[in-house]
Amino acid sequence: MFCYQCQEAAKGEGCTIRGVCGKAPETAGLQDLLIFTLKGVSALSRSLSQEIDDHSRPVARFCARALFATITNANFHNDRIREMIREALSIREELKARGASAEHSAANWNAREAEWENYARAVGIMSEPDEDIRSLKELITYGLKGICAYATHAAVLNHENDEIWAFLLSTLDSLLSEQDMQKLIALTLKTGETAVKTMALLDGANTEHYGNPEITKVNIGVGNRPGILVSGHDLKDFEELLEQTKDSGVDIYTHSEMLPAHYYPRFKKYDHFVGNYGNAWWKQDKEFDSFNGAILMTTNCIVPVRDAYKDRIFTTGVVGYPDIPHIEEVDGKKDFTPLITRALECKAPQEIENGEITGGFAHAQVLSLADKVVDAVKNGDISRFVVMAGCDGRQKGRSYFSDVAETLPDSTVILTAGCAKYRYNKMDLGDIAGIPRVLDAGQCNDSYSLALIALKLKEVFGLDDINELPISYDIAWYEQKAVAVLLALLSLGVKGIRLGPTLPAFLSPNVAKVLVENFNIKPTGEVEEDVQSIMAGN
Repeated sequence: MFCYQCQEAAKGEGCTIRGVCGKAPETAGLQDLLIFTLKGVSALSRSLSQEIDDHSRPVARFCARALFATITNANFHNDRIREMIREALSIREELKARGASAEHSAANWNAREAEWENYARAVGIMSEPDEDIRSLKELITYGLKGICAYATHAAVLNHENDEIWAFLLSTLDSLLSEQDMQKLIALTLKTGETAVKTMALLDGANTEHYGNPEITKVNIGVGNRPGILVSGHDLKDFEELLEQTKDSGVDIYTHSEMLPAHYYPRFKKYDHFVGNYGNAWWKQDKEFDSFNGAILMTTNCIVPVRDAYKDRIFTTGVVGYPDIPHIEEVDGKKDFTPLITRALECKAPQEIENGEITGGFAHAQVLSLADKVVDAVKNGDISRFVVMAGCDGRQKGRSYFSDVAETLPDSTVILTAGCAKYRYNKMDLGDIAGIPRVLDAGQCNDSYSLALIALKLKEVFGLDDINELPISYDIAWYEQKAVAVLLALLSLGVKGIRLGPTLPAFLSPNVAKVLVENFNIKPTGEVEEDVQSIMAGN
């Protein structure tokens, strides 16, 4: 086993015995095999056609869903991963049959099949011997995993972009055999550009279906009825569950990255959608216990399941965990009856906090306040914006982000998205001329909103470079969607990003040097020193 795709990589180097996330060596090996098989499937598909058509589009959708399943804390279920490998092999055989009957592509086909066989003996991260080539390939792979997560969420809402599917297949193909460092660096930046397109696609899908997020006060207390706690990121699953639980006597709560569901107008019509329970994903082992009710994991961020709630947790989508019931999609629908039935057998949640938190500051909402924001900047009420988006995690060093939020001057506004917000979104940091000092745009994919806000401010202030704005970036990362967001910011020309609590283990010294020299990426440091540098625009 060797895995270093997340921030918790053992000793800052990589997990070799068992994943800190809980992933077993066999699971890691199966995921490596799945990813390798997807590269071969993509190569064979592109040998038939480099265009996205009715044949290649389903291949791309499958590759996206399968890559999504390999994100940290998504799927611990070996049998479900084996099913995806078998499906990939079945697709491969179908592609071979099509290739054999396409005389016009026979020469190209034979060459690619020989290449596939040549690389078929090498599976896993360490099969690439060159440290720098390996580093770039993994950086691209992890960015691609984030893209696949967001593209899959958009696809279930019938929003797709063939340019994104084409990039997915061509990049998986390139990762199979590309050895040119400069080409891989260029592909890394292209991955960031595609991440921007994908987040824009998902933003359009979500707002078309559910409306533009609105400033919303969210209850963090509990009611006295049985509840279902929904974690993950998938809004379609959430809507289906809300519909199926109307008049059932069950209340619905969000957890972690599902908190932003409260901001969408379409969900506000459901009276039994009552609040948010708990905090970031890593606290679920205790919070799922005290919740008392049924739990639904819709996407990644599941941790090893405790016996205390094992008999009332369900998975769906790409999530998998041994001995946990999984709700499949059948004919485009999911039947949540087993989940609802289990919820009705449970007692009401135990209250762990009370009050309200405010969010809903996605791009449409913030831009509607643009004049107020610009005036506050011009008259000095707002001295700086600090983007503190990304992931939360278990490491004690992540208290850095809470400390930064508390230490920043009262004239600063924090722009956030993702579960990193839980480090400071319940602090009383006040407001500036009626503008809250913490503006929560939503889920990690809603970091796109933060980029749009920055680009709009650049336009309003008549600046030529986004880096001339009074905005600093202090980003927390944990898993691969955060890598996609980081690459997206780099593709937009953002420089001077602080990244923590540690730099990725998958960055070789030479690759890290490229990022520092071209984008001035730096690790987070001491709180007081970093705050001084941030306020100085450094």
